[in-house]
Amino acid sequence: MSTMLTFEDALQEIKQSATLRVAPQTIALSNAAGRVLAKDIVADIFVPPHDNSAMDGYALACDDWQADKYFTVSQRITAGQPAQRLIPGTCARIFTGANIPSGANTVIMQEEAQQIGNTLVFAQQPLKGDNIRPKGQDMQAGQTVIKAGEKISPIHIGLLSSLGITNITVYKPLLVGILTTGDELIPAGKSLQPGQIYNSNGPMLNALVTQAGHQVEQCLHAADSPEETEAALKKLLQSCDVILSSGGVSVGEEDHVKGVLEKLGKVHLWKIAIKPGKPLVHATLEGIPFLGLPGNPSSTLVTYHWFARLLLSICSGQKAELPPSYLVDAGFNRAKVIQRDEFIRVFIGQDGLAYAHPQQSSGALLAACESQGYLHVKANTQIEYGCSYSFYPFSGF
Repeated sequence: MSTMLTFEDALQEIKQSATLRVAPQTIALSNAAGRVLAKDIVADIFVPPHDNSAMDGYALACDDWQADKYFTVSQRITAGQPAQRLIPGTCARIFTGANIPSGANTVIMQEEAQQIGNTLVFAQQPLKGDNIRPKGQDMQAGQTVIKAGEKISPIHIGLLSSLGITNITVYKPLLVGILTTGDELIPAGKSLQPGQIYNSNGPMLNALVTQAGHQVEQCLHAADSPEETEAALKKLLQSCDVILSSGGVSVGEEDHVKGVLEKLGKVHLWKIAIKPGKPLVHATLEGIPFLGLPGNPSSTLVTYHWFARLLLSICSGQKAELPPSYLVDAGFNRAKVIQRDEFIRVFIGQDGLAYAHPQQSSGALLAACESQGYLHVKANTQIEYGCSYSFYPFSGF
């Protein structure tokens, strides 16, 4: 357990060991935003259900058109009104969204029609299918439109409503327990005494878990003692699907989390070759996944983004996907190389280059607030001005 895993190996270990931890339930579509779909959704109708007009104009048969022909209007069709079969040689006044009458195969925009008395002349020759939205253009009956594992968005709500769906099967929210450790930590609202600092990791993890769509079941704090750490973990085990902790996972005399984990369950990995965030521990306690994050706030943030987010996604039924990235050229140099993958907090300048925030301490959170994402510099790699590196925006996590 003393050898550090590579960044990629750690991701793979968590991905392979994580399993679904929640059961499906059927809920109203109106309440489904942010929930994870448990069953593929297959369209049982065509959308649109009929050919319809893409704009206001006149429907006719292409073969009836002649440059000097005078057309009479044989019917008027509005959206939601059934259309009658088109009388040959005539046209139909039609409005956006209205069904195309049988016998018609093109729509001419009203701006291209010239009215002469009670008749119309269309100077420009139409093409078959012009300005017609065909049946099933959006969705075909029998088509899988959303796959299980997708998080339902407001756009999905609109799409499913267009299919007439009122209820869907989603997974129940994942119940997450959060444990912070450390004698020095006190909650905001109390007066600081010498040697104390405010607990920022607890509120931050609470917000990150909630933002991801999971439910924080309990948020506990334990002093630096094996007894308190064990008692807190046993309490969380009673009601949580997954447990996250921060602090107490390094090698100091007051770091008790790993020892308690080895007593209560099985430790899968400890220490990852990344900066910041090396001391991370992954374990299973009574069948419940546990991920112990480092105590320094920036290390907590990085390891949550990369590892806890992945674990929670899989356990909640979501697809196990890495966050989106794109290549950005560095706007700075650094000759020094380290033997760990590094996640540098950067902002993108007006010139499109990535610039490192001057503060990269693992204990500093302001740098993340003043940056736009991480520049991923792989182990044993120099940073060269103008060279490309993977950039991961914070908005993608």
